[in-house]
Formats: sequence, C-alpha cells, structure tokens
Amino acid sequence: MEINGTSALVTGGASGLGEATARALSAAGAKVTLFDRDGARARATAADIGGATSYVAGDVGDSDAVARAVEMAREAGELRIAVSCAGIGWAQRTIGRNGEAHDFDAFKTVVNVNLIGTFNVMRIAAGAIAATEPRGDGERGVIVNTASVAAFEGQIGQIAYSASKGGVVAMTVPAARDLSPAGIRVNTIAPGLMDTPLLGLLPEENRRALGAGVLFPKRLGIPAEFAQLVVAIVENGYLNGETIRLDGGLRMPPK
Repeated sequence: MEINGTSALVTGGASGLGEATARALSAAGAKVTLFDRDGARARATAADIGGATSYVAGDVGDSDAVARAVEMAREAGELRIAVSCAGIGWAQRTIGRNGEAHDFDAFKTVVNVNLIGTFNVMRIAAGAIAATEPRGDGERGVIVNTASVAAFEGQIGQIAYSASKGGVVAMTVPAARDLSPAGIRVNTIAPGLMDTPLLGLLPEENRRALGAGVLFPKRLGIPAEFAQLVVAIVENGYLNGETIRLDGGLRMPPK
C-alpha cells in the first residue's frame, strides 16, 4: 500500500519503537497522529517530527481517549495505518523464593495495557479504516501490532509480560481473518532486545552483555530497524496474518 498521503495512528509514539515508527511513516509521506500517555513528551516529539504530525494524550485502555485519537487521525486524512507500540513490562516470579505469590494487580495491569489495550486500539481503528474507499486489490489499510520474543521464550520472572505478548501473537490470525472482508491486513512484529529508553537505563556493560547474546549481529536492535519493518509490512500488500520476529536470531535463555 502506498504510504504517501495517508493518515497513520501510532500508539506509544512519544518514544522508543513508536517514535521511530512515527518518524519513518512521516518521512514516507504519512500524516501521523501520536497517541501516548505522556502528553508532554508526545507534544515535543510531534513538534520535532514536524510536518502534519499531531498528538493525543491518553491510555490505550481508555476507549474514549482512543476514539479521540482515531478521530484526530481521520481529520488529518484517510486513516489507513494503525501501529500499536504502547506497552509496559514487569518482572516477578509466579511465586518468589520465599513463597510469596505474584502480585495479581500487576499481572492484570500488564495484560490490560499490552493485550487489551492493543485490542482496544485495533477494534476502534479498524472501524475507521473500514470506512475508507478501497484501493488496489480492495485494500483499505494495515494494522501492525507489537508482541515480543518473550511471547515464545519468556524468561524467569516474565510470566505477566509473556502472557500479554503471547496474546497479541494469538490475535494476529483471527484478526486478519475477521478484517479481511473489510480489506484490512493485520500483522505483528515480535522484537527481541531493542535499544529502547528502557534498556537505556542499564549500564553500558550490561547493554553490551545483552547484545553479545544475540546470534548475529551481536548487538541490540535499533528502533529504526523496527520502523523499517513496519514500513515494509505496510508497503507489501501480500503480507497478512503473520508474526515476524525481529531479533537477530536470538532465542531467549531461561534467565
């Protein structure tokens, strides 16, 4: 699908993978709406990207806020691209070394943001995309969701995160099937160790050690590489219902 002239919604667009994706889509000619719960950072990122970039502050679990973001994206142009990058992490074992149970509220929060929030954005954005006029092959738009290699090889302490990202992977095929009559493709990216602000908090020695565990190249992934894959997914009209690992061949060890 041609990106130039379309409208795109990117959640988690104020930083990390979402910011890189917003920049790549904008560079390809899209009018991008950033949706992020950090309104100040989203505003600054939108201003830095420039062009027709706008922003909405809110949480992906808030249907009203998501609807506002979708409406803003529709006002900018024909909404044909929705990319979900918003997500959070949590580290805790099912039972700790002293026998204490995993924090139940924390588990629900991670699932609510990463899985339910992704579905919330997908369902509302899909309705707007379906209202556009079809293009070649009857295509109306593309949805790209973000999972993680933890969906397949969750490490010790990643049970909440892995469950949430595994759910995103599990939604991919049925969502693609559900939305096929509307001419909407759905794909998921499962990144490995990416050099995002979260990993940026680690000492350089720890970051190098993480990168050394990657098969090849032996480094952390770059958000721009994630964004490059998003662009490729959007432009390749025959790519549908797939979860693509972006991990340098990494297979996560237990810990």
